[in-house]
Amino acid sequence: MTSHVGVSARSDIGAVRHVNEDSFLAEDPAYLVADGMGGHARGDLASRTALESLARTLQPGSRPTPEEVVAAIDEANAAVRALSGADESGAAVAGTTLAGVVRVRVPERAAEHWLVVNVGDSRVYEWDGSVLTQLTVDHSAVQELVDAGLISAAQAAVHPERNVITRALGAEDFVDTDTELLPDASRRTLLICSDGLTRELTDERIAAVLASAPEDPAGELVEAAVAAGGHDNVTVVVVTIDETDGPSVIS
Repeated sequence: MTSHVGVSARSDIGAVRHVNEDSFLAEDPAYLVADGMGGHARGDLASRTALESLARTLQPGSRPTPEEVVAAIDEANAAVRALSGADESGAAVAGTTLAGVVRVRVPERAAEHWLVVNVGDSRVYEWDGSVLTQLTVDHSAVQELVDAGLISAAQAAVHPERNVITRALGAEDFVDTDTELLPDASRRTLLICSDGLTRELTDERIAAVLASAPEDPAGELVEAAVAAGGHDNVTVVVVTIDETDGPSVIS
């Protein structure tokens, strides 16, 4: 079985920021979003550096193993880490989130699989045509409070520390990447986004846009987020996957 993949991708500076610190990679086998941060206006460089490193390692048309994907993220972490001086710490350190999916081979299984990866608070969702399900867990201060039962998800959305993340590429010499192999499915739609989308639009609003079946879902979602305030950069990649018995085609 192979996958026919359709992609819709868009990134926007938003209505407030002066620099777009988001980057995306949408080329088989990797579909990724990175949201940069750091002092000296290096957030944009951090996100680009991470994805350029991953594009070199996860070369077009390749089928890495899950272990190779994690190793590639480790290499990208080192590349982003190298952007910061030895005497820099805290907000001065260049860093970036990373979230997305990679088409992988699992040696003990015949079929191709999709690996979800996540570091930080960019997200991956699955859309089944009626329900939007978040597949990743935010690495953030407010998510830890939610997990501890100290605040609700609604409180987290307006919490003053909602921008504080607890993991990022470039922040430390070692990065702990969350990974999950998706179960087999004949068809699926995956949404990958920076937090510029989810801070402006609720999951219900995102689902409503997807349910309207736009030809360019990423573009529609980005435009909706900017119209809702656009307080941050907004980046969306929507990947539609059909499992078939024919050759793989990227569109």
